[in-house]
Amino acid sequence: MRLKERLLSSNALFIFWAVVASFGAYFCMYAFRKPFNSGLYQGLELWDISYKAILIISQVAGYTLSKFAGIKVISELKASSRIMLIVCLILIAEVALVFFGLVPFPYNFVFLFINGLPLGMVYGVVFSFLEGRRFTEMLAMGLNISVVIASGIMKTTYIEVHAVFPGVSEFWMPALMGALFLPLFIMFVWMLSVIPAPTPEDISLRTERSPMTKEDKRRVMKEFGFPIICLVACYATLVVVRDFRDNFTIEIWNEIDVNWSSSVLSSTEMITGVVVLFVVGSLALIKSNLISFRITNLILATGMTMTGLATYLFERKLINGFYWMLLVGLGMFLAYTVLQTVLFERMIALFRIKANAGYFVYICESIGYLGSVGLLLYKEFFMKDHSWSNVLMQFTYFQFTICFLLLIMSNVYLERHRVSKEQKDAGSSLAAA
Repeated sequence: MRLKERLLSSNALFIFWAVVASFGAYFCMYAFRKPFNSGLYQGLELWDISYKAILIISQVAGYTLSKFAGIKVISELKASSRIMLIVCLILIAEVALVFFGLVPFPYNFVFLFINGLPLGMVYGVVFSFLEGRRFTEMLAMGLNISVVIASGIMKTTYIEVHAVFPGVSEFWMPALMGALFLPLFIMFVWMLSVIPAPTPEDISLRTERSPMTKEDKRRVMKEFGFPIICLVACYATLVVVRDFRDNFTIEIWNEIDVNWSSSVLSSTEMITGVVVLFVVGSLALIKSNLISFRITNLILATGMTMTGLATYLFERKLINGFYWMLLVGLGMFLAYTVLQTVLFERMIALFRIKANAGYFVYICESIGYLGSVGLLLYKEFFMKDHSWSNVLMQFTYFQFTICFLLLIMSNVYLERHRVSKEQKDAGSSLAAA
């Protein structure tokens, strides 16, 4: 209790504690999800498809189902159930990795599907500790930077750990990585558990975030269905590009630079993480929900433009592979992060919607990961002759074009809705006077 009181009495300590706790918990989650991607599984195929692609598709399929389940579970999650849920999710994921090592090829891919099933809901549980506060964007900096840098660092860590334990097979390495990070994960979850509930000031500025009912969801979709559909489609393309680039980073680097070293996996993501951290964290300084909402949309458009422009420059050999991967990652993560953690947060506060951010995010993520599975299957069956880097180039162009149009349409709708609501409120005030 004393610790909670100290966190409430000091904004600086509260922000530091929440940033470290959310960063650590979500960073450690990647130890259970991503390290298997660093394995090449060379020479292994199933149904004429490379076994690594089978493994990625299996895990992403489980992760996608987890996102659909999260629409209900996360939006209706009670504060008292958060800790038990997040610990159970990670333990299920680790047990699945143990069976991935125990069961022989080619039957063990099923356990990566099971591994993905719980992991998709971890983000929503962690973010539920942070949303609806006057410092939410700042508190979410740790969560945001872990999304950006964790995968690259985990891949580098995998390579280094495998060098220390060369006798451990590619099928057992994921379970070993999970076991190494489990104690750290438990520590960070404890840190999350002592974060105080939102204060009355938080609630007045950002609205109260409570578990949603079926009626709440129906009302939200009736009023904001069109812009939500636009934003969901936009978010889906961002998830697909992010996931594809992340899952096949090693293959893409092998194509664009034969002399690349494992350090670039961390360095490109670290640079991206610092920029995203600064930009998103700065939005917490803006008290006006309207101004922040508009700036967030501008950042979204800037990030999408960066991915398309970087690909154009790389294709014409005006920049090298390092800067292409860096700029595509930076633009994509910048857009993805503000849409995931800021746009819906401010949208709820601006329009005083009775909802929580988890509901919107999990609608977006479920469709996004469905698209990610679709792209992987499309690449395997219809684009086998295309290189991984070429597929990434084509999809960044597609993302840039489609997302720009969707962003414009959603903003036009929401601006008209805001003006109409203000006029209606003003008319009601005059009638009452």
